Amino acid sequence: MATITVDGLTLRVTFPTREKVLGLVRDYEVPVSAVRGARQVGSWREDLRGLRVGLGLPGVWLLGRWISRGHRQLVALRRNRPAVYVVLRDQKYDELLIETPDPAGILARLPALS
Repeated sequence: MATITVDGLTLRVTFPTREKVLGLVRDYEVPVSAVRGARQVGSWREDLRGLRVGLGLPGVWLLGRWISRGHRQLVALRRNRPAVYVVLRDQKYDELLIETPDPAGILARLPALS
């Protein structure tokens, strides 16, 4: 399972080796100053946009990059697991959709957004 952590000024998404291979993804770091918004995700289907590059078992496990015209998402989701949706500014990805057992804890560690 991918992990998302916030350490000081850095937000990190880390993938186990198996998921890196299956999803064609790499670990990803971004400064928390690049976060424009974040929220807990209930039903993530409406948040996915574009074509998938990576693993997709629809409704079960989604892992990889979703790409549409001028828009990129990094996705690591499994059915019935809590997740966070993070909007980024001026980064390789525009949005992150990452499962985590503690979405409230991740959101609490991000700076207050005005």
